[in-house]
Amino acid sequence: MQWNAKWITTSTDMGEICPVFKKEFTCAKEIASAKLAMTAMGTYEAILNGERISDYVLAPGQTTYHARLQVQEYDVTAMVKENNALNITLGKGWYRSSMVGVEGTRLSWIWTEKAENLKGLPGGITAELTLTYADGTTEIISTDESWQAAAGPVLYSDIYGGEIFDATVEPADWEAVKTYEGPNETLIPQQGEKIIEQERIPAARVFTTPKGEVIVDFGQEVTGYVEITVDAKAGDVVDFVHGEVLDKFGNFYNENYRAAKTTYRYTCKDGVQTHKPVLTFYGFRLIRINEFPGGAANAKPGNFTAIQVNSDIKRTGHLATSDPTLNRLFENIIWGQKCNFLDVPTDCPQRDERLGWTGDAQIFVRTASYNYDVEKFFTKWLADLAADQKENGMVGHIIPDMLPTKNGSAAWGDASTICPWQIYLTYGNPAILAQQFESMKKWVSYITTTTTTENMWTGGSHFDDWLGLDAPSGTYKGSTRSDFIATAFYANSVNLVIKAGKVLGEDVAEYEALYERIVAAFREAFPTCTTQTECCLAITFNLAADCQAVADQLAEMVKECGHLKTGFVGAPYLLRSLSDHGHFDLAYELLLRKEYPGWLYQVTKGATTMWEHWDGIMENGDFWSADMNSYNHYAYGAVADWVYSDAAGINTVEEAPGFEKILIRPVPDSRIDWLEASIETRHGYVSSRWSKQENMWRYEIETPVDAHIIIAGREYDVKKGRYLFFSELA
Repeated sequence: MQWNAKWITTSTDMGEICPVFKKEFTCAKEIASAKLAMTAMGTYEAILNGERISDYVLAPGQTTYHARLQVQEYDVTAMVKENNALNITLGKGWYRSSMVGVEGTRLSWIWTEKAENLKGLPGGITAELTLTYADGTTEIISTDESWQAAAGPVLYSDIYGGEIFDATVEPADWEAVKTYEGPNETLIPQQGEKIIEQERIPAARVFTTPKGEVIVDFGQEVTGYVEITVDAKAGDVVDFVHGEVLDKFGNFYNENYRAAKTTYRYTCKDGVQTHKPVLTFYGFRLIRINEFPGGAANAKPGNFTAIQVNSDIKRTGHLATSDPTLNRLFENIIWGQKCNFLDVPTDCPQRDERLGWTGDAQIFVRTASYNYDVEKFFTKWLADLAADQKENGMVGHIIPDMLPTKNGSAAWGDASTICPWQIYLTYGNPAILAQQFESMKKWVSYITTTTTTENMWTGGSHFDDWLGLDAPSGTYKGSTRSDFIATAFYANSVNLVIKAGKVLGEDVAEYEALYERIVAAFREAFPTCTTQTECCLAITFNLAADCQAVADQLAEMVKECGHLKTGFVGAPYLLRSLSDHGHFDLAYELLLRKEYPGWLYQVTKGATTMWEHWDGIMENGDFWSADMNSYNHYAYGAVADWVYSDAAGINTVEEAPGFEKILIRPVPDSRIDWLEASIETRHGYVSSRWSKQENMWRYEIETPVDAHIIIAGREYDVKKGRYLFFSELA
C-alpha cells in the first residue's frame, strides 16, 4: 500500500521504559470526518483527548513482519475537538519482545537469530490523521519531526516477561523525536480480525496455600490479563505472577511456564484506582500475590477481574448433551480455542512459546471453523504462511516463522494444504484456494524434490505422532513409523492440490498421476499397519487397499489395550476411522472414557481448557513434566468435529461446499439421553438433536438448505425446513 507518513522513534535510548509519543493540534473548523491510520514496530495504545481510540488491543497484531505489517484505520470523528492531544504508547509486542530461550541451554530451540534481529530494531510508530472539514477541505497530520516523545508510566512491557506500570509517573521532559527509514514496503491494510477484550471473569476466591502463599483463583483458565481495583496510597505496590494449576499439595505452581516470567507490578497513586496491562497478555487461571497494599492478606476477590482477550471471531457452533462431564469437555474446547486464537492460532498462551504451530492449526481447523467464524482469521494467517514459505516450498513449523529450520515436517507443513481446503469446505468461498494455490503446490514440490525415495516421503526430519502414548522411553514421538506418516500426508496434500485445482479450473493431470504413484508406492511399502495411528491415517486418507479390514484391526487394537494410544497425528482421526466403518459403539466408548487416557480424564482433574498431554496431571497428582506441559493446548479438542459430524451427523458436501447442501446422518448412543449440535453456516443455522423417548429415538433436524438425511439406515431428501423423525431404540 502507498504510505507517505514518516516513521518516528525516540531521540534518546529509554531502555526498557515504553515511550509515549505526542502530537497536539487544533481544528478551527467544523469536522465532517477524521480517520487515523497507523501501525507500529511493537504494540501500541493510542489515546485521543484522554480516550482510547478503539477497542482493538495489542495492535497491530502478529504477522510475518519481514513481508507483512498491518496498518489499522480508525474513525475518530466523534473524538476530535477544537484543541486536541494524541498520545501513543509503544511497547515491544511480538515485533521486538525477547523470545526467551537462551542459546546453549535446554531452551535453545527457542533462541533464534531472526528473533534477536527483530528485538534489536528501533521501536517506532507511523501514523496519518486525515481531517475532512465540513467545507470540503482536508488536512493531513502525519508523524514527522514535529512530534514529541517522553518516558511513560509503563516501565517495562514484554510479551513473555509481563508488564511493570508506575501510576505516579506522568510523562514529562518531552523531547523531539527523530525519523528513520521504517518498513514501508511491508505495509498492508488490516487483513485479520482485530483483537479485543471479551469476557470479564470476577475472582472466584482468594485463599492461602499450605506454604502461606495468597492465591487468587478465577475458576477458569483465560488468555488476557487481570484488572485490579484498589484503594491505596502513592507508592503502594500490587505485584503478582500468573499460573495455571496448583500442585498436589495445594501450592502455587508455574514451573511449566519455563523461562516466561509473566510478572505484573503496579505502583499505586493515591486513592481508589483501576488498572490493567495494555501492551502484553498472559495465560492463567491463578495469580500469586507477592505484594499488596497493607499486605497480601488484605487482597479480596473484589479487587481482581480477569479479562479474556482474543481475536474478534463470532461463535457459530454449539454442542450440548445430557452428560455434564461431556458438556464440560465441550466448554473446554471452546475456551481452548478462544485462548489460543489471539491473532494467530497459537499452541499455548502462557509459557515461553505462544507460537503459531502449523501442526496444531491443521489438526484443529475443522473444529475451529464449526465453533467460530474463522474465515478471515485463517485467510490472514495463511497469507503469512505463504509469505514465510521458502523458495523451495518448505513450510516452517510455526507461522509467523520465528524458528527457522532446514526441514519441513509432515503433518505440520501440511497445514499449507489442509487449512485452505477446510476453510473452503466450511465457508464455500474459493478465494482462499486462489490465494493459497501456489503455496499448496510449492509444498508438494518441496516434498517431491527432497525425498530420498521417489513417490514416497523418506529421509526427512519429522515430529511424527507427537506425544503418542506408544512412544518409546525417552522420546516424545509415538511408535508410528516416520516414513509411514510422511508418505500418508504427502498423498493427502497431493490429493488436496488436485481438488483445489479442479475448483479453480486448473490442469491437475500431473498431480493426478503423481497421486496414483504415491498410493501404489505406499501400499507396496506398508502392506500392514502396526499402530493405532497408522490405521487411522491409512483409513482417513483412503490409502489402505481394504479400509474396512484396517478399521477392524484398529478396533481390535483399541479393545486389546482398552484405550487410545494416539498422539497429535492420530487422535484427530481416531473416532471417525472407527465410526465410518461400523464401530460407532467403540468410538463413543473412547469419547466417554473418564479414566486415563481419554478426553474426559482431564475434566475429572478439574480442567477448564484442553491439555497438551493426556496426563498433564497424572492419576497420583504428580505433573507429567515441567518442561513441556501446557494446560491450555487446543489440539486434542479436534474431537469436537467428530461430535458435530458423526454423533450429531452434520456434514458438508464437497460438491456443494459452505453447507450449500448438507448431509445429516445422526447416530445416537444409549449411554447419552440426548445430544444436540448446531452450526451457523453462510446459508443459515443447521441443527440436529436426538433424544430418548420411551422405546424410540427422536430426531429433530433443521436445515437452511436442501439436505440428504439418513436416519437409522433410511434416506430422505428434504428441502429447507424443520423435520421430526423416529427410530427404534437399539
